[in-house]
Amino acid sequence: MASRLAERLESFFVRVLARPGADQGQNRPVRILLWFLTQLSHLYRGVVSVRVFLYRRRILRPHELGCQVISVGNVTVGGTGKTPVVEVFARELSKEGRKVAVLSRGYRREKPPLTQRVMESFAAGSSQRPPLVVSDGRTLLHDSAVSGDEPYMLASNLPDVAVLVDKNRVKSGRYAIQKLGCDTLILDDGFQYLQLKHRVEIVLVDRSNPFGNGNVLPRGILREPVDNISRADFIFVTKSDGTGSAELKAELRRLNPRAELIECRHAPRYLQDAFSRERRGLEYLRGLKVVSLCGIAAPLGFEQELVRRGAVLLKCHRFADHHRYSQQELIDIVNDSRRLGVDAVITTEKDTVRFPRMDRCDVPIYFLRVDIEMVSGAEDFHACIERICFKNAPAGRVQA
Repeated sequence: MASRLAERLESFFVRVLARPGADQGQNRPVRILLWFLTQLSHLYRGVVSVRVFLYRRRILRPHELGCQVISVGNVTVGGTGKTPVVEVFARELSKEGRKVAVLSRGYRREKPPLTQRVMESFAAGSSQRPPLVVSDGRTLLHDSAVSGDEPYMLASNLPDVAVLVDKNRVKSGRYAIQKLGCDTLILDDGFQYLQLKHRVEIVLVDRSNPFGNGNVLPRGILREPVDNISRADFIFVTKSDGTGSAELKAELRRLNPRAELIECRHAPRYLQDAFSRERRGLEYLRGLKVVSLCGIAAPLGFEQELVRRGAVLLKCHRFADHHRYSQQELIDIVNDSRRLGVDAVITTEKDTVRFPRMDRCDVPIYFLRVDIEMVSGAEDFHACIERICFKNAPAGRVQA
């Protein structure tokens, strides 16, 4: 019950705070709440700015682990399509002979029972407890509930890459190097993690909603002032079609003249049955009557993609980001879909890792598998990774 209330509150704040102008025309109680959030936002902005200043002046010093550390992150909360970018970087680096580990904080993973955590805290401090090894680069060791959605999905799709979860990524990085023999670390969601020195700083910006309403948390969706994007070595403009980004690119170059700008998009590859793993080509969507199901930060783009592919979208089921589905919820959605006469339920890969087991499913549920595809700024991702990770030439500015 408490989790459902938290999800409803989160959905409300996303609607009101995520996009410019969405907070206009609200009733008096909401306006009072927004004023209060504005004051908290000023305080948060000040704390973040002081922290960044201390690291920039080297009053606080980051740890150096003596290996390649690549950070993939963003300045906003959710919705930039970070996980597929991390996946393709890890895959290409692994192909080049690197022993790669992805370090994640495991956002919204299930915590051990309180008694277990108390006992562990007495047995050893948090700095001594080893990180959670989701995959050691050979074997998938934990499910999505224990690991978290993104770490589990990365570990499932990257059999040769280690995936570790811990809030202390200095500790998990050391573990990956010393115990698993890794020589390359990818920080998943690492832009704000200043405790570990990054050799390459990659920041993702969603073309469809770059900076929300321009305010930092909790009044907006910015994790830190947008000016801090100046720390980035490479800026990936995601969800791009190669057109209509001139104004955004001009703003990004104003904020960071030295970073290379690379445009990419999430390209659908195929449909896969969530339970049987059967695959179908994208042409299967043409004329198909479908219901969409997703619990992600930015569902609209996913729904629009189904329509662009020719699907007849009869209904959209939306849940809060990282929503963990119950068996009854899936049964209700399948039964509702049968009543509507749809041919299939279409969801995202990220959602399927949070599905319970289903003994039978009267309407097939497919997820849309997507990969990252370069639009401009590099010939392809392999060439991009060569330049970023294996060539030591300084990043140059790309012309529009």
